[in-house]
Amino acid sequence: MSLSKISQTADRIRSNVSKVIVGKEDIVDKLIIAILTSGHVLLEDVPGTGKTLLAKALAKSIDGAFKRIQFTPDLLPSDLTGIHFYNQKIAEFEFRPGPLFANIVLADEINRATPRTQSSLLECMEERQVSIDGTTHTLGRPFLVIATQNPIEQQGTFPLPEAQLDRFLFKIKMGYPTTEEGISIMKRFMADSPLEQLEPVIGAEEIEAAKKLFTSVQVSEELLGYMLAIVEATRVHPDAALGASPRSSQALLRACQAHAAIKGRDYVLPDDVKAMAVPVLAHRIALRSVQRMRPEAAEQVVGSILATVAVPADSPLVGRA
Repeated sequence: MSLSKISQTADRIRSNVSKVIVGKEDIVDKLIIAILTSGHVLLEDVPGTGKTLLAKALAKSIDGAFKRIQFTPDLLPSDLTGIHFYNQKIAEFEFRPGPLFANIVLADEINRATPRTQSSLLECMEERQVSIDGTTHTLGRPFLVIATQNPIEQQGTFPLPEAQLDRFLFKIKMGYPTTEEGISIMKRFMADSPLEQLEPVIGAEEIEAAKKLFTSVQVSEELLGYMLAIVEATRVHPDAALGASPRSSQALLRACQAHAAIKGRDYVLPDDVKAMAVPVLAHRIALRSVQRMRPEAAEQVVGSILATVAVPADSPLVGRA
């Protein structure tokens, strides 16, 4: 696979998902970027906006195994990872894999599970493996966790700690459809769900090839400094009690490279950085107590940083276009 084919692959996935999901091309692009960069996505929005449907459509498009886990307070870590059970027929213990052994895992209402269960996701999200009874099991490739949470109803929930939030590449919102999109949705689902007829457009081999290739997208020294300046600015912002971690700068770099690749370029532009900065960095910032009550405060902090940090002049890479 050549670098130019990554954008063609993204177009095929985007077009296929659009047979089920009306609009939301930007969100689909971010999910594609998450797959390429081996990242994970936190979808935060009210119920009924199509989060589960989007995850299922993406899984079908890439011919991947899909599992949905409803997170509840009584959910145990073994309910996710799997267990060893005694098989009386063969008189031996056998491993029964849990729902994490899939390509796309939807962790529905993740903040309703206890911290103990939430923490069981840390190893699989970072290492792509789970350890059970002293044995390490490798997860499938690709592997993507799409976690959802309802920002309105907070009763009976356990907020995700910073260590857990830092594992997510993106935090994005679905948002309500426009009037035109709402009419299209009603017409599309009037008779039957188009999800049932959705066919794969790409296989795991192509995805793994694209994951190895997107890192060849070039980034100039000026843009590396621009990204780092944005990350460092979150650490000294007056509204931030805790800034973005060094892991976030690596995540921003990979997201910008993948964003450039799906747009058909082999070099990163400042526009890529601006497009990726808010969804990559906003959820990694811990705000001061006065600002926590404002839902959009973290996004506004990153937005104000983007407005103040100087954009580098055109690099030699841009001139090649």
